[in-house]
Amino acid sequence: MAALKYAGLDDTDSEDELPPGWEERSTKDGWLYYANHVEEKTQWEHPKTGKRKRVVGDLPYGWEQETDENGHIYFVDHLNKRTTYLDPRLAFTVDDNPLKPSSRQKYDGNTTAMDILQGCGLTGKVAIVTGANSGIGFETARSLALHGAHVVLACRNIARANEATGKILEEWQKAKVEAMILDLSSLRSVQQFAKAFKAKNFYSHG
Repeated sequence: MAALKYAGLDDTDSEDELPPGWEERSTKDGWLYYANHVEEKTQWEHPKTGKRKRVVGDLPYGWEQETDENGHIYFVDHLNKRTTYLDPRLAFTVDDNPLKPSSRQKYDGNTTAMDILQGCGLTGKVAIVTGANSGIGFETARSLALHGAHVVLACRNIARANEATGKILEEWQKAKVEAMILDLSSLRSVQQFAKAFKAKNFYSHG
């Protein structure tokens, strides 16, 4: 269930739910097809809606696509050290209709930052997150970092900010995170932060 929840597959639209005995699969180039285990056949069209679908976007950061000895595609989640035959992008599909591209993914009060960033590759991007040592700020910084962004945790308390960066690095040792002092209630602190940030030359190579 963890893999289903991460991929958003535990909360599908009712019209997209498959009849008993059916399984949703994907090809290497992202097209979905449906296996009918009762009649032992496959088809491109969804058995209920009759639509053809394909997954969109790259794999989430930290995931890789592999092929087993039987030629079946599976997916490796290096962040959580697990494998699954479920494409994590199955929660982000579009109909095979160029005139009406419509993602079926929906967000609600239970949606996390990881859900929002599903399928996004942020390598080469730099993000400054204020108040990032706890709460929403921390989850935002963590999610951005786990999707490849270089994240600066800008906080008043540098000790707590360093603790927060440590937690992220424990989860993913290749994450690019660092802590910097920033007190938004102090103009001097803001100016010092801006000067220090500029001196790091994050964009000197791009």
